[in-house]
Parts: sequence; structure tokens; C-alpha cells
Amino acid sequence: MIDRDRLTAHFLALTAIDAPSRGEAALCRRLKEELTALGLTPEEDGTAVAIGGTAGNLYTWVPGTRDLPPLLLSAHMDTVEPSRGKRAVLRPDGSIVSDGTTVLGADDVSGLCAILEALTSVREDGAAHRPVEVLFDVAEETYCTGIQRFDFARLRSQECYVFDLSGPVGSAAHQAPSIVSFRAEFRGRSAHAAFSPEAGIHAIKAAAQAVAAIPCGRVGDTTVNVGTIAGGTATNVVPDRCTVTGELRSFHDASAQAALARIRETMERAASDHGAAVTVTSEVLCRAYRTDPDGPAAARFRAACAAVGLTPTLTETYGGSDNNHFAQHGVSGLVVASGMEDCHSCQEHTSVQELERAARLAEALILSER
Repeated sequence: MIDRDRLTAHFLALTAIDAPSRGEAALCRRLKEELTALGLTPEEDGTAVAIGGTAGNLYTWVPGTRDLPPLLLSAHMDTVEPSRGKRAVLRPDGSIVSDGTTVLGADDVSGLCAILEALTSVREDGAAHRPVEVLFDVAEETYCTGIQRFDFARLRSQECYVFDLSGPVGSAAHQAPSIVSFRAEFRGRSAHAAFSPEAGIHAIKAAAQAVAAIPCGRVGDTTVNVGTIAGGTATNVVPDRCTVTGELRSFHDASAQAALARIRETMERAASDHGAAVTVTSEVLCRAYRTDPDGPAAARFRAACAAVGLTPTLTETYGGSDNNHFAQHGVSGLVVASGMEDCHSCQEHTSVQELERAARLAEALILSER
């Protein structure tokens, strides 16, 4: 049986451990100890060195007692800032908040606790269950930096459930976008703005023309945003440098790439109009995926929800997650809500009731029979 008091104490203990992106060593050690205490053999990979962090991704194989295909359960270790010195406050009504000076860390300690409590409960009950793979990754909040270094060839599962979605337990995302960042470096020529302005090439004006010409917001099936613009050195110098950054997202990778091409053309045209030069670089941070809402992973999720009295809801999300990368490596899955709300803010919160629901859902997935 899921032990509510143990689960709550576990959540409070894990959120108290500092685990910023690339600084998850203490939490990783704690999770290793807990998995080992369950009779498992957690393995940390070499991602820490690859990303300049303090911990790697943590993988564990849980042998099954039923001859069924394995499932992958995943959550991430890191938290966004401000996160150092977190102190969770348990209120009499069962809600859990931070003290207001940091995030709570429910993103994604709620997912870690749901999976660990489910494994503990199954072991205690001696219930027959399928094999399970557990993967706790690092640096997810920095556009999934950690999971991208994982050796996906190790995975045996064809289905995964990533406990990393805000909202009430029972909801899950089956579709997420490609996320592409871009950076444009405009280069002009500096000159004194009073004595010889005609000798200069104004990089900021070239960049500003480009930004003004780029449609932002919802553009067809894509969202486009110019996030920063910076340049110049002094008020009396024609600026010879200006940098523009932004991102775009789309549920269709081809649409994202087409939008990027249009942005590049706009930047180059503006630079040419002013006699400047520009270099545009981009990075695909996540690629879009869509899990069939009537397929096996969704069907198992609905059945698990029904088994613990939850009403299942499938939705889309404009956020990226580790599931984007699992999908790219042939693992079909969902991003499952773990009861966290107002994530990435100091108003982040959860509740004992939602943590318990998430753990029961994880347990139902482990015990699923088909």
C-alpha cells in the first residue's frame, strides 16, 4: 500500500536537498542509496563530465515477476532557480508550498517520489509486477541537456511514462513541439557618432529592422519570439555589433524549420539593406513528437487511472521534456502530471493528496497486466 506519511516525509526531505541544473550530486547520492536499499543496482553514467556538471543520469533495472514487456518510468533531478536553501512548508490542509524565497522543487521531486514510493510499495506487498526501467536524469531544465547524453541503446522498453507535467494527477500530454533557438550576430562598423557618423554602419538599426519585420506570437501553427536584443558600447559611438536571440516552437518540425528559414532570410535582408553583415545560428533543443492517443501507451495510462479512481485526460503541451528525446529513440510515451502547480516560480505548490495520487498511478502502471 502507498504510505501517505512516508511519501510526505520523503518529499519534504528531497526538496530540502539543493539540486540546481548541473549541481545534482547530493540528490543523486541520496537516490542511489534509496534504490540500493530496495535491492536494486543503480548506475550513474558519465554525463557529469560531458556537461560540466556534478552528477550523471541514474539508471536502474527492476526485474519483474511477470513475463511481460518492461515499462520505463522517468523523472528529472534538477530544479530551476532560485532553488538553493529550499524549505518546504506543509500546511494543515495538506498543501505544500515553499517559504516564498525559492521554488518548492515539486518540479520534479514530485515525480521522483511518485516512482520511488510506487517501487517501495510493490516490494513491500510482494505483488507480481512487470519489469521496470527507472531513469532519473540531470539538467532537464536546461533544455534536456542531461538526457541527450544518455545511451538510449540501453533501454529495453517500448513504452515510457515521464512524471513531469504540471496540473492535476490524471492528466497527461501526448504531444509536444519542436523547440528551436536562434541567434543573429549583426556586424557593422563603428565610428564617432558626432564627428564621422557617415563612416559608420549601424548594427543596431539593421537588427531593429529585422526584429520589426519578424512576426511574433502565434504565426500559423508556430509560435515565434524574439527574446533579447543587445548591442552598442557608448552613446557617442555608432554601434558595430548587435545580437538578437529568440526561439520558435511548433508541433510540426517541418513548420519550425520553415519559420527558421524565413527568419534567417529576414535577418540577411535587413543586414544587406544597411550594408552590414549577419551570422545566424540555430539549435534544435527538442524535436516534436505525437503519441497516438488511442495507442498502447495511452490505453495503459487510461487503465491505470481507472484502477486508482482517476479520470484520465490527454492533452498537448507547448513545453519540451525528456519525452521528446525518448520519442526520437523509438520509445512511445506520455508526460504524466505529478501534481505540481505554478512551476518555475516561488509560488510553486503541491499537496499530500496529489502526491499520493501520483504514487498510486505509478504503482498501477507497474502492476498493469497486459
